Parts: sequence; structure tokens; C-alpha cells
Amino acid sequence: MSRKPDTPQISDWMSLAGQSWMLWGEAASVIWLRSLKLAGGGASARSEAVRMVSEKVASQVEIGMAMMTNPMQGPEAAARASLQHYRSKVRSNRRRLSK
Repeated sequence: MSRKPDTPQISDWMSLAGQSWMLWGEAASVIWLRSLKLAGGGASARSEAVRMVSEKVASQVEIGMAMMTNPMQGPEAAARASLQHYRSKVRSNRRRLSK
């Protein structure tokens, strides 16, 4: 039985599962680091809270616009694009908050 060229293989989905797991771990560390910063209070905590909410809104708009203007080629492509988008945002927050 031959596979259609545009049909994702199980290894493609396993790769996405691995990337999802990495995103989960990175996001958990960002949540922990942000919680520490917010617990400290003061102007720094207020600016972090504002930044956190504004980043989430901006990120949702970015990925929504990307999906509307550049139609994905199926669920695997949409999942891969979303993971890449969010992992880059989370990774940069983790680096910034770890300093």
C-alpha cells in the first residue's frame, strides 16, 4: 500500500509530540520564573504582568493572521507552524527571565 505524498507519517506526528513536550517544559519554567518575579512585587512585577498579558494578546493576533493570510496545508502544517511560533516566544521569555 503506497502512501500519498502529502500524508504525514507517524514519525512526523511523533516529532510534533516531542516539540509539544519541549514547549510544555519551557512554558512551565517561564511560569515559574514569572511567578517569582511577580511575587517580588513592585514596579518590576507590575511591568512584567502588563508585558505578560500584552505578549499573549499580540501572539494570538500574530498566529491568527498568519493562519488567515497563509493557509496551512493540513493539520500537521498548522500544528508545526503554531509550535514554532509559540516555542520561539516562550524561549525568548525564558532567556530574558533567567538573567
